[in-house]
Amino acid sequence: MALDRRGFMKFVAGGTAGIMASPLPWKLLDDVSIWTQNWPWIPRNIDGTTEFVHTVSKLCPSAVGMKVRTVSGRPVRAVGDPDHPLSLGGISAVAAAEVQMLYSPARMKRPLRRAADGAYVAITWDEALAMLEEQLSAVKGSGDKLACLSGDDNGTINEVLSGLLAKAGSSNFFLMPGEAQPAQRAWELMGGQGQPGYDFENSDYVLGIGANILESWGPAIRHRHFFSVAHPHGEEPAVRYVYAGPVQNNTAAGADQWLPIKPGTEAVFALGLAHLLIKKGAVANVPDFGDFRAYTAEFTPAKVASLTGVDPKALSRVADELAAASRPLVVTGSEFDQGAGAATAMAGFAVNLLLGAASVKALPVADSAVQGAMSRARMLRQDFIAYLSRINAGKAPAPQVLIVHEANPAYALPQADDMAKVMEKIPFKVSFSTFLDETAMMCDLVLPVPMGIERQDDVNTPYGCGQVTYCMAQQVIEPLVDARPAGDVLLSTAARLGMDLGHRSFESVLKAKAAAIGANYRKVSAGTPYVSKAALPLTGLALRPDVLKQTVSLSSPAEPFAIAPVHKLNIGTSNTATPPFNTKTIRRWELQGDEFYVMMNAATARKLGVKQHDAVSLSNKDGSIRARVNIFEGVMTDTVAVLLGFGHTAFDEFSKGKGANVMHLLTAGFEPVTGLSVWNRAGVNIAKA
Repeated sequence: MALDRRGFMKFVAGGTAGIMASPLPWKLLDDVSIWTQNWPWIPRNIDGTTEFVHTVSKLCPSAVGMKVRTVSGRPVRAVGDPDHPLSLGGISAVAAAEVQMLYSPARMKRPLRRAADGAYVAITWDEALAMLEEQLSAVKGSGDKLACLSGDDNGTINEVLSGLLAKAGSSNFFLMPGEAQPAQRAWELMGGQGQPGYDFENSDYVLGIGANILESWGPAIRHRHFFSVAHPHGEEPAVRYVYAGPVQNNTAAGADQWLPIKPGTEAVFALGLAHLLIKKGAVANVPDFGDFRAYTAEFTPAKVASLTGVDPKALSRVADELAAASRPLVVTGSEFDQGAGAATAMAGFAVNLLLGAASVKALPVADSAVQGAMSRARMLRQDFIAYLSRINAGKAPAPQVLIVHEANPAYALPQADDMAKVMEKIPFKVSFSTFLDETAMMCDLVLPVPMGIERQDDVNTPYGCGQVTYCMAQQVIEPLVDARPAGDVLLSTAARLGMDLGHRSFESVLKAKAAAIGANYRKVSAGTPYVSKAALPLTGLALRPDVLKQTVSLSSPAEPFAIAPVHKLNIGTSNTATPPFNTKTIRRWELQGDEFYVMMNAATARKLGVKQHDAVSLSNKDGSIRARVNIFEGVMTDTVAVLLGFGHTAFDEFSKGKGANVMHLLTAGFEPVTGLSVWNRAGVNIAKA
């Protein structure tokens, strides 16, 4: 029988209706949906008991106290801990990503050795320890042929590292540059005892000069809590926050007032305030007050305005408000948390002394827990950039062995390329690192370190606190990779080399440290922080105008535009790069694809003849970077703001090759008198690319 078109259509329609009416296709669809949910690569919820472990982040430089939620013992999320004194319920973007970073594609999974052809070869821990022992044995007792750099700002691991160097006969132990070093140097020059502390919680007026106190300066999450309490929704602020800096960063955006000032002029701004306060009758009960008053007389509002760019009337209003406050607090620093000299901190402390210093404290510092270890004060006097510069100039021999502990100097130091070249002169370099970062890629031996929630570690009174605080990171989970804690590795290696540090395990070190501080080890190791309101007397202080005269810089960069680096924790730190989960928090006009943006205001853009999204080249004698333009009125005229955290050449696909590293444009100079390296005042030429 012939089938015409009409018949064919009837046949197809009838067949389709029959199939749809039968249960067969629906059963197949149901089976497929079930099968696809059971494929092994599909994530699944974990069933089991939910618990919270109280700990502190070793990944975030703000030392955030947090609770890690576990389900059947597996960590699934980090949240703020309202009972922890370093965060009071808040959490940073870095700490919030700490659980996910356990599975970062950039994690070191096993020890690596650099082969003769430059490639890395996986080795066993026995082979790695033998290699480390051989190199340390070769330099033992030979003076300064061994050096060490630590990226842990406040952990007792630094006592193990510096004690090991002392036993080997070396004094070349260094911390990565930060805010604590110039502040401690200034504090000592002014006769201060212990560690300077800042009482944010009891202040009724907070002025940040450069210091990015609500984003990255000190325990910033703790500061955010007090800021939030002082700014109840819908009500007048109980505490006035004012920020002076070149960019409307997160602190400036939240503050009650932002005062734009040029990068690197924080000390001049503070001395201008001191001049106005003294004119209003402020005095400091110190022997050199008369000399200080004579010195600051030159910092008139007109002169300060010409040097910093601040509105003279605004400067006077701030001086009036400070004088009227009961417990004012002035905090100084670098807008990107590094590179400022002691002069900035000295000028800030001087203003606090003129205001009565009710919100500044001298915190006691506990004795070292490791035999031969450096004191905290001595660690902060050591300058790694100055050390590398002496080596580069031929004024000091390069060490034969360099230990790098959780630090990334090849990326995070100014003149990064030059610093990397100096490091290449060191014959043997070993990195204790969680991630395969730029520095680890330069080392001969790379030893994986567990994440903070995979090990026991400690945090001792971060710089910026107002009280002694000691707490511990708890081991929430066994390491997911073949990693070992650096403390245990170094102690066992020292013992095999006959160098007695007084401890056989890092747990023993932590117990001794807790005892030295006066903390109950059982409690702090269970997640209860130790807090003490003990303070040393603020006696014997001086304003040191003799030092300020020589250290305060009144010059400007030779280039026509100033650089203002900006630090945002969500983009990462020098040690962590951008956590994969944080890529969603990077804004459209900060990064698009592999291109990143620099910020300038409309007046600067008109002067350059550029508009939004144009490509520009930033250059000076140290290097050049390429970027797109984002017009943003929260930047001073003739200033370009550049985000830190981009331009990695290592880590993973979420950070590698994204944007450029502004550290290539920053040059380290040296502050007179103190000799500290400084790099917070740099200029740049800008041209349309």
